[in-house]
Parts: sequence; C-alpha cells; structure tokens
Amino acid sequence: MFANEEYYHVYNRGIDRRVTFTNKREYERAINLLWFYQYAVIPQRYSRYIEFEETLQQTCLEKMKESGRLVEVVAYCLMSNHFHLLLKQKQENGIATYIANFINAYTKYFNKKYQRTGALFQGVFKAVYVETDEQLIHLTRYIHLNPVASSLITEAQLPTFPWSSYSHYLKSTENKIVSNDMITMVRDLVPNYEQFVADQISYAKELEKIKHMTFEHD
Repeated sequence: MFANEEYYHVYNRGIDRRVTFTNKREYERAINLLWFYQYAVIPQRYSRYIEFEETLQQTCLEKMKESGRLVEVVAYCLMSNHFHLLLKQKQENGIATYIANFINAYTKYFNKKYQRTGALFQGVFKAVYVETDEQLIHLTRYIHLNPVASSLITEAQLPTFPWSSYSHYLKSTENKIVSNDMITMVRDLVPNYEQFVADQISYAKELEKIKHMTFEHD
C-alpha cells in the first residue's frame, strides 16, 4: 500500500469524535510514543522502557537506532481529538507498523488510566499520497495551522504551541520526532517559512468554518 521513500499525509481522530488528549501529560505521552516507535526494532515496549535505569535505556536505544527508522516524520500536530502526521516511509510496511504501534500503545495507556476498554481511535487511519514538493510544503503548512484554524489557540500563540513541529521549523532545530534533515529540506523549499504559514491563516480559518457547515467532514 505504501511505497518506500515516498511521502504520505496520515491522520485519524478519536472514535465518536471523542477527546483523546485531555491534558499536558497525555500530550507528552503521545509525543514520546511518536518518537519511540519510529524504529524498526523495539526491544521493549515504551511502558517498560521508561522504568529502566539510564544505562539499560541507552542499550535499548542503541539497538533501536541500529535497526533504522520505519519512517521519517516531516511534520506533526496533535489536537485534542485527532492527529496529523506527514511521513516518509523508510522500510517495508513502515507506515502501517508505525501507526499501529503508536495507536496501540497510546490506547493501552489511555484505557488503563481511565479504566475503559475498546478502541480509542476511529477505525483504520487515513492516508493521502503526496505527489509533489509543492503538495509537501503546503501540507506542512496545513498541519501546522490546525490549532489556529480550529480556534484552539490564537495566531500569536502558534509559534510556541508545544504539540506540533512548527516551533522547530521556525528555529530550524530538530526535536526527537522530526530530524533536522527533514526540516532543512522544507526550509530549503520555503526559506521564509514563518511568512509562508502566516499568509494562509485567514484562509485556513474560513476553510474550517466551511467544514463545520457540512453534514460530513473528516
């Protein structure tokens, strides 16, 4: 379904549109899982890994890094009831494995915390193939504008929104999810990235209003 070295916009929302990230700790857990499960070999699940002593964690990380990444994350954004990821598949079945591991791990964490059972996210995740560099850079902008378009935050708060990769694009600094190579690739295509994003804010807000006026929307 997915081809190696190609890019895809991957997204999903909470089942019945329910809130899936309710507080800072849950967002942080999701961020850590997005980082942890990028690798092809996972010696221990994340819930066990965080209980290890530092030396054992380091040994685990070395094995993970040696196995290579399943995906490269180009951009991401976590919203209260959904997520967006822009991914480049690096190994066979990389995207499917990565998303399954992330969703399964976060659902187990969430269900245990709230003593619930069953699925947390809505069916099979959706994925759209990215055909051109132009689509790629516009998708990074769309993903980063989600919090403003949805009125979760104001335009002034966007550069410091902690649950997306946007702040790292502005500083051209990698975090543990998005590598500097991915950020540099996009910034080379759009040197003035902050202005590129700002130019679309009004349109993104209007588009969101139109989506909410329809009977069905993703």
